[in-house]
Amino acid sequence: MSLSPLDITTFAVYCVLLVGIAWWVSREKAGHEKNSTDYFLAGKSLPWWAIGASLIAANISAEQIIGMSGSGFAIGLGIASYEWMAAITLLIIGKYFLPIFLEKGISTMPQFLEQRYDSRVRTVMAIFWLALYTFVNLTSILWLGALAINAITGLDLVYGLSFLAVFSIGYSIYGGLKAVALTDIIQVVLLIIGGLMVSFLALDQIAENAGGSGAFQGFSIMLAEIPEKFDMILDPSNEHYISLPGISVLVGGLWIMNLSYWGFNQYITQRTLAAKSLAEAQKGIAFAAYLKILMPLIVVLPGMAAAMLKPDLAQPDQAYPEMMKLVPQGLLGITFAALVAAIASSLGSMVNSISTIFTMDIYSKMINQNATEHKKVIIGRSVACLAMLIAVIIARPLLGNFPQAFQFIQEFTGFFTPGIVTIFLLGFFWKRATATSALVAAIASVVLSALFWKFMPGLPFIDRVGIVFIACVVLAVVITLISGAKEQSNAIHLDNIDFSTRTSFNVLSIGVVLILVALYSVWW
Repeated sequence: MSLSPLDITTFAVYCVLLVGIAWWVSREKAGHEKNSTDYFLAGKSLPWWAIGASLIAANISAEQIIGMSGSGFAIGLGIASYEWMAAITLLIIGKYFLPIFLEKGISTMPQFLEQRYDSRVRTVMAIFWLALYTFVNLTSILWLGALAINAITGLDLVYGLSFLAVFSIGYSIYGGLKAVALTDIIQVVLLIIGGLMVSFLALDQIAENAGGSGAFQGFSIMLAEIPEKFDMILDPSNEHYISLPGISVLVGGLWIMNLSYWGFNQYITQRTLAAKSLAEAQKGIAFAAYLKILMPLIVVLPGMAAAMLKPDLAQPDQAYPEMMKLVPQGLLGITFAALVAAIASSLGSMVNSISTIFTMDIYSKMINQNATEHKKVIIGRSVACLAMLIAVIIARPLLGNFPQAFQFIQEFTGFFTPGIVTIFLLGFFWKRATATSALVAAIASVVLSALFWKFMPGLPFIDRVGIVFIACVVLAVVITLISGAKEQSNAIHLDNIDFSTRTSFNVLSIGVVLILVALYSVWW
């Protein structure tokens, strides 16, 4: 596959336009100097559409597009549960978690943990998240993004890494979160247009091979010829059961993974913390939930189509690049821009979160408590550049020898997920939970996950997360009770927090639930 001069021009226009818009929306009024709230929380002025689009843009990257299309090729529609269950999770977070965060006026997740527990928990978790975001998440997005670009264009991996790093820093470094969030609407529009184009052309090709035409006919042919690819709940006899263990997908560990990612992850929640108001944040979350319902059409369906058009692919992850070959020259530039948009928006979001946690939870708390607002912004920009540089340098040595880098990353982060959810949920809803019990839960999460991974390798990943979560909750409760702890002075009093939601949010939430009930009813 190669890009025509018209494709290259289209892509270049996208790059220049995005950087220009990012710098334009980041400008300040005359006489106003950008402060830490402006830089890290967009001046707490984000509208609902920017929040919703930015949540999806931060979430969808090369590993989702390439990886989930590969899973669609190998497993089928069942992998869409990751997207559809996330839609419900977003609504729960908007209703029950976000009011607590905004009432506390926090900027970072570690800051909330200090308010609820103590400074030990804040420092430990801040260091953990910095290490995870820099050495795992940021590095993996860069590496897998460079691999995707290489597969599509043949561009050398070193050049791909360098381009992604420079481009992402170029449009996000000056304006911070505001630049990232307000340009993410462009990224999401491109992602949807480019993704739907690939899906449409793939389905149309299926119909054409059968002597017909049109995406709807192609979809009907898929339903008839590969009905097993439309199973949402896999039977234990299915060879992919270990990846999607049947009903556990709906009632098990996937909930823990989603709650951790969408509710307690600085990389994601920073957008909602920057909202104009709680109501605006909740509208943005509802918007994101509908986009999550749409995502399988973009990231799963092309892989399922590839199972019919190219059943003999050597690796499932080749499915999406193969389907991109159906896009004619002239339009390929838009599709390629959509892929790069997904990668760049995730990178921009990640480095902004890294700089936020370092500046607010490490630098301002432990290094220079008297730092000026200007100094904090300078530190934030410097840390963003440094984190990106580190990720570029270590990407190949760290991930280059892993043939299934994404699966390894999922396993690694899953070691910590049960403990994180335990810490936050007990912190929210149990006034007696102590800082010591929180630290014990965090350590137990890693130890127990490693033991299950080592001695019970046949246990599905999703089930392991659920079991370890239950164990962490029990352990934290036991530690608290043994210590004789009473209600903590910094406990959250839920009766002081308004959990009511506007009619618009309630109606949108009902719509999401009904759509998902219909989808699972049809393809149970």
